[in-house]
Amino acid sequence: MKYLHLIWAGLMRKKTRTFLTLFSVVAAFTLFGLLDAVRVAFNAPESMAGIDRLIVSSKFSIIQPLPYADFTRIQAVPGVQQVAYANWFGGIYQDPKNFFPNIAVSPRAFLDIHPEFVLPDAQKQAFLNTRTGAIVGEILANRFGWKLGDKIPLQATIFPNKDGSNNWEFNLVGIFHAAEPELQGIEQQLLFHYDYFDEARQFGQGTVGWYIVKVDDPAHANEVAQAIDHLFANSSDETKTQSEREFQLSFAKQIGDIGLIVTAIMGAVFFALLLLTGNTMAQAIRDRIPELAVLKTIGFANHTVLLIVLAESVFMVLLGGLGGMVTAKLMLPAMSAATGGQLTLPLTAKTWLLGAVLMLLLGVAVGLPPAVKAMRLKIVDALARR
Repeated sequence: MKYLHLIWAGLMRKKTRTFLTLFSVVAAFTLFGLLDAVRVAFNAPESMAGIDRLIVSSKFSIIQPLPYADFTRIQAVPGVQQVAYANWFGGIYQDPKNFFPNIAVSPRAFLDIHPEFVLPDAQKQAFLNTRTGAIVGEILANRFGWKLGDKIPLQATIFPNKDGSNNWEFNLVGIFHAAEPELQGIEQQLLFHYDYFDEARQFGQGTVGWYIVKVDDPAHANEVAQAIDHLFANSSDETKTQSEREFQLSFAKQIGDIGLIVTAIMGAVFFALLLLTGNTMAQAIRDRIPELAVLKTIGFANHTVLLIVLAESVFMVLLGGLGGMVTAKLMLPAMSAATGGQLTLPLTAKTWLLGAVLMLLLGVAVGLPPAVKAMRLKIVDALARR
């Protein structure tokens, strides 16, 4: 620590250059924190919410519907406690940019299977008894200023009405909220009656998008999933039964291998950062050759000069890296909410540890070459700028 003032003086010799380099490190580690949180989210174990739920969808594509007639056969599978069904609607409100999930569901079974959707009893009954009724999450209601009794018009992008128009209208009869703060993203959805949807749509009657299955014992969920898929094997409507989390993430995974994409981006970012910071440190040492020669002249050993220069690099990367990680942590709650509850983006202890290791490795990698050069300086040549 006795050389801390020398390290700080070296960094502050060219303040603009140091702060621009520091900003680059902050940006790089902010991106690292955000991307690693995405990677962790896609590979994290399931939360307690939904641990006893399975999703049955088409084996061929998540957009391929399944027959409604499968309902009773799934219900009869040993280990199945209750079955609900749902269908993606894909409507838009006023403007395409006002996107939010809107889904046709079997009302009673869906709410029974999803206790995290908290709805007052009176509003729940109104939803069950109103064919054109809809319920929305509190966040979504606040976003558009909706209140109970409002009529919500949606423009269909997939399912037109029988009359040929794309206009659908729903009566807002309930506003639900999430049972737990970490599930608040579900409050950005609109749910309405499947029966109304199936009767009024122009095509696709008698089919559902997917089934939601509640199992008696989560420990036997895999066996139940295999039994359901075996039931429809070699039929025209083969199924793929998976955990609720896997089903949700399958939408995002359609864009490709998330882990590979994240790794490639982070690799490119840190390679660019390595070149940038390495060049900055090399330039800083070239500017200070006479000063380093003076240090040696007054008695500083070669290894001491090496450590001082190396410490400058490590200190700058650590300072910027920690700033970037803190920035990422502050941004993640907003990003989690923006996913509509599909992803919880954590900055885990392992991410912090990995970030710290990367900071040290990057600091040593960019600082070691100029530090070795400074150690090998000959006083006479340095003072003569040779």
